[in-house]
Amino acid sequence: MAGILDRFRLDGRVALVTGASSGLGRDIAVALAEAGADVMLAARRADRLAETARLAGKTGRRVATSVTDVADPDSCEHAAAATVAELGRLDILVNCAGLATAVPAGKETPEQFRSVLEVNLEGSYWMAKACAARMGPGASIVNIGSVLGLSTVGLPHAAYSASKAAVLGLTRDLAGQWTGRKGIRVNAVVPGYFPTDMTATHQDGFLDGLADRRIPMRRLGEGAECAAAVVFAAGDASSYMTGSAIVVDGGFLIT
Repeated sequence: MAGILDRFRLDGRVALVTGASSGLGRDIAVALAEAGADVMLAARRADRLAETARLAGKTGRRVATSVTDVADPDSCEHAAAATVAELGRLDILVNCAGLATAVPAGKETPEQFRSVLEVNLEGSYWMAKACAARMGPGASIVNIGSVLGLSTVGLPHAAYSASKAAVLGLTRDLAGQWTGRKGIRVNAVVPGYFPTDMTATHQDGFLDGLADRRIPMRRLGEGAECAAAVVFAAGDASSYMTGSAIVVDGGFLIT
């Protein structure tokens, strides 16, 4: 009989990770490989995918890459098909590709607003559809949300906050549609503030001040802390969870 720690292993499974070229996507992809999964790395930047592939490959797992624009349904179909063709199957999807703007609502253009929703919300949907068509019972989809889909930090993030709130609604709906009928669990991991390319665009001192002001643990998260939650959500350790949101925020949402 398998022990409790075995439920956190992903041996024999294949995962597709979007947004895998940097930040949390890179951390998550490497963590899934460390847990035993073979991984397909998907992102728009081919040059940066190479570094993620190098890191994930050090685990000894099989690694493949796919230049993918999640805002394009055909590109999502290609990535899902390439995963099965190159790695043999598809068991796990992590929707981590993301885009943010910081434009006051009165000045944000329709194009700016739509571009965020096209990646964060529509991209998660198109990729989930493409992968679910190729997944079997026991598969798992993990959508990456954000605490800004549940709260605010006082900055102009209308498009980003709206998209991430919608991702949580999408997670619940797909879980309701697919878990009973297809055997595919759909959950979300909701990160707080982590050092990434996205958070690096904030003004100097903002993140330090935010940690002191809004995060009870008085620090930003580490990539491995978010990645560990994704490994949990992806595998058998969370086998009785679907439609859930796992918050990893150092206490941000309780302040």
